[in-house]
Amino acid sequence: MTEYKIPRIVVIGAGAAGMMAAITAAELGARVTVLERNKFAGKKLRITGKGRCNVTNNCTPRELMDAVNRNPKFLYGPLNRFTPADTMEFFEGLGVPLKTERGRRVFPVSDKAGDVQEALVRRMRELGVRVFYGARATAIVPTDDGGYIVKNGDHDTLCDSVIVATGGLSYPATGSTGDGFKMLSRLGVEITDFKPSLVPIVTREDLSELTGLTLKNVRLTARHGNEIAYSEMGEMLFTHFGISGPLVLSASANMQKHPVDSYTLELNLKPALDRDELDRRVISDFAKYSARDFINSLSDLLPQKLISYVVDQSGIDPRKKTGSVTREERAGLVEALTAFKITPKEFRPLDEAIITSGGVDVAEINPKTMELRNHPGIFVAGEIIDIDAYTGGYNLQLAFSTARVAGEGAAYREC
Repeated sequence: MTEYKIPRIVVIGAGAAGMMAAITAAELGARVTVLERNKFAGKKLRITGKGRCNVTNNCTPRELMDAVNRNPKFLYGPLNRFTPADTMEFFEGLGVPLKTERGRRVFPVSDKAGDVQEALVRRMRELGVRVFYGARATAIVPTDDGGYIVKNGDHDTLCDSVIVATGGLSYPATGSTGDGFKMLSRLGVEITDFKPSLVPIVTREDLSELTGLTLKNVRLTARHGNEIAYSEMGEMLFTHFGISGPLVLSASANMQKHPVDSYTLELNLKPALDRDELDRRVISDFAKYSARDFINSLSDLLPQKLISYVVDQSGIDPRKKTGSVTREERAGLVEALTAFKITPKEFRPLDEAIITSGGVDVAEINPKTMELRNHPGIFVAGEIIDIDAYTGGYNLQLAFSTARVAGEGAAYREC
């Protein structure tokens, strides 16, 4: 009779992926130890979704794959094995009621990211998962019997399998400083180049006077030559360096194929109106304010801060009387309102990106288990993998799905 050996698993990182992987493996009977370099678990999780935590997106796996920017085919298996519906059921089962908002974004009813983080920590505790805080793993060393030693300062932890869930390079203050990449690189694991994704954009134009202005229900289009790389309606905001907000972050993820300064951005400030309808609206406003200077006739159409910028792009003399504006000049205003030009210069630094584009090459990973093909017993989960998606809860779902598969793979591995 073969004696059953309880798998000993070390999870490096107690973020969203690390905690889900630890819970999964522990539920399957493994003895799990988590090493977390921060003083508490889920530090980045607590600030996601502006502190509300966009847990997932209430969509099908197929729809979620359409929102993945890098290596969507690799995720077919994981996303179908642990779907957005499964994620919602999981957290509801942990006592976190959820709600679905615009764009199918799923949040805790409480609007508190802390509720999600605390539920995961509580579940680990219930399962007897040992979590060591202030424990920074520095190396993964293979043993002669097929196991591993995870080095943590002066401490060594012996285990049968390791799950690396250390995140990417974004938000380094939360602990995502590339430790996992360094450890895996030393083992010869292929790591793809890093780029910021879901990141604000620095503009060539000085838009600093617009700092703090938020625009809702506008359309942002990113073009590369004649190709439309991105075009969606939503919300954005202006900052001291350029532009940010949901539309801009999503656009940045679609502006990875070419240098960012080779793209052009167009902002439709009135996407609900076609050009003829907008022209009629402008004619009506011009009639109402015919005696005013042109620059003083747009307050019904635009936020005050934005008027001078639109006037500048329209090509109309700001002091010209509105009643004297010609049809051709009016067409220039309609053009400025529907295709306001913004010139990207560069992305903000990697440490300001919501997620990292790049990571462990998916060719190195068995998608059925998240185990490294050339390093049996080492599994990866979450943002450390070369996968990323748009905003809307998709990236957390990728973390949960890959972590669930990694936790199962490690727990079921023969050791």
